[in-house]
Amino acid sequence: MKSLLFLVLISFCWAEHHAANFTLEHDRIIHIHENRPQLLVKAEQAKVFSNRGASVTLPCKFYRDSTLPDSGFHRVRVKWTKLTSDYLKEVDVYVEMGYHKKSYGNYQGRVFLKKSTENDASLVISNLMLEDYGKYKCEVIEGLEDDTAVVALDLDGIVFPYFPRMGRYNLNFYEAQQACLDQDAVIASFDQLYEAWRSGLDWCNAGWLSDGSVQYPIRNPREPCGGKNTVPGVRNYGFSNKEQSRYDVFCFTSHFT
Repeated sequence: MKSLLFLVLISFCWAEHHAANFTLEHDRIIHIHENRPQLLVKAEQAKVFSNRGASVTLPCKFYRDSTLPDSGFHRVRVKWTKLTSDYLKEVDVYVEMGYHKKSYGNYQGRVFLKKSTENDASLVISNLMLEDYGKYKCEVIEGLEDDTAVVALDLDGIVFPYFPRMGRYNLNFYEAQQACLDQDAVIASFDQLYEAWRSGLDWCNAGWLSDGSVQYPIRNPREPCGGKNTVPGVRNYGFSNKEQSRYDVFCFTSHFT
């Protein structure tokens, strides 16, 4: 009798332990399922190349959980912003939700969503300007779900160093901006200067870049430019006071298509 009772107790404890484990495992599976992303935003290309004056499409598509009810494109909010060179803020470009559409600043009248399919949030920009160069963020929001993707827009053009007739190192950052505009150009970004260096640009004078840093490209190391025993590359002076520090500037321009 005692042996039978002992066996019953063992069976009961095993069943209780197994049931508890099953419940925990079941809860874990449900928890993972509930936290699965229900909205995914993707850019088919990380970088798009175009020319000044042309039209370009920045790719962006969103994918919803197929188990969710379809709320339609009119319930989805799409927002495009441009990331500044220092990534400290974003500039509004375009927002659309249903029949409500709004473009901002210099983008007014030049941007719209492609919407070639029901999940296409790609942005079309027409009459490209030099200032359009940079990185853009596509954000899709539906209810409590949201996701983003980033696309870089690159323009074909050239980078050139510039200093005024009064001589080297006479421009603060804001004067450098205006100097480039006077040359039908804009201040070059680091990426643009780096590509110019890869293509052969060699220049000993330090100049402003669009993020407020001061740099210069060296292909052939020599004594006046940091020493002949140094390695080739883009030399970086770091970030300087935009009002008080004075350097040359690297400008970027592009011909119209």
